[in-house]
Amino acid sequence: MKMKDKRAEQIARKKQVKEETKAAKRHREAPLLELEPPTRIEKQRILIVCEGVNTEPSYFNQFRLSSAKILSLGAGCNTLQVVERAEKEQQKGNYDQVWVVFDKDDFSANDFNNAISKAKGLGFGVAYSNQAFEYWLILHFEDHQGGAMHRNDYHAKLNGYLKEFGLKYDGEGSKIITRAIFDVLLAKDRQTLALRRARRIYDQHAHDSPADEESTTTVFLLVEEILKYV
Repeated sequence: MKMKDKRAEQIARKKQVKEETKAAKRHREAPLLELEPPTRIEKQRILIVCEGVNTEPSYFNQFRLSSAKILSLGAGCNTLQVVERAEKEQQKGNYDQVWVVFDKDDFSANDFNNAISKAKGLGFGVAYSNQAFEYWLILHFEDHQGGAMHRNDYHAKLNGYLKEFGLKYDGEGSKIITRAIFDVLLAKDRQTLALRRARRIYDQHAHDSPADEESTTTVFLLVEEILKYV
């Protein structure tokens, strides 16, 4: 009886080996599928042309993005000229997005509003500040409700918040946003708070004349766009 069982096992094993051999042969003879080459995902190229030559470019260049590349340029000229510079730079390169960054400062309401209108007409994003870019930085620390805050007070107010970290923003000199300052802006959800505060203040206005909407900033729109590519 045991011999019959052993014989049956041997037959079954031979049959299994035979089937496996046939399957292996079919696999070897099957035509190879032609694989498509991997798709190369191109990074978004974002051009940011800034009125200031130090503060704004140094701030935007601190962002570390995985799926976009930022080229941030300091134009060192007035509002309308920033838009014109952006238009020229756009023609030089293949950019997916173009943004202009400028302040109200002491420029006339007409120039400021016209610069915004012209930029939008060209399809550019606009990140303006009334009165100055540092107002956006202050919103990382202070729940300002909008309304007048003269730019002459910005530097002292900002440095009052940075003092506890042993940092100082040189608003009268280099005007550079260092990596250390940028890291403080990101810590403890400060950036999220600034985005929320800036939008709330912006939404309080009709935007018929941005030059008259002090204090406001649309830098949050550009930052929200940048954060899509982190």
